[in-house]
Amino acid sequence: MYPNSYIQYLVHFHGDRDYFECHEILEEYWKETDNRNKKSVWVGLILIAVSSYHHRRNNYEGAKKTLKKGMEILEENRMKVEHLGLDVNNLFSVLEKENNRLNMSKEFSPYSLPIIDIHLKEQCLNMCYRQNMTWQSTEKDSVEIIHRHITRDRSQVIKEREDSIKKRKK
Repeated sequence: MYPNSYIQYLVHFHGDRDYFECHEILEEYWKETDNRNKKSVWVGLILIAVSSYHHRRNNYEGAKKTLKKGMEILEENRMKVEHLGLDVNNLFSVLEKENNRLNMSKEFSPYSLPIIDIHLKEQCLNMCYRQNMTWQSTEKDSVEIIHRHITRDRSQVIKEREDSIKKRKK
């Protein structure tokens, strides 16, 4: 019913709160399925995770910019968001609250995406449990998760970028 990558995104968003991993998982899925459509619902969700990653690292400007763009894309895709088992009106209310926190330069506080589909939530909870994560965890974030972009292996990203440049030159 729902793509496994989307479920994994939700599990990380609500489980270990690894927003960088949310971004990585959904970006790969987006590239495979939506032909790099920059207005895709997947891009909107990716940007929401990226905004949370920036906010947690106190990069308020980056967080504001990505949240705003993510909200715009999700607004353009309201029906698709609904089909992804989220309560659209409540989602925008949650994101507006996050936007207000950013505008007041408040410290990051994890929030949840309003999953309205009971079966989707059950799938997420089960997967979270199988991966030894606590759903809607309030534990202090590890340094590794906070600074994920610094510690990750970027060799694949660099290779893809180089391949893309070579294609453009041809």
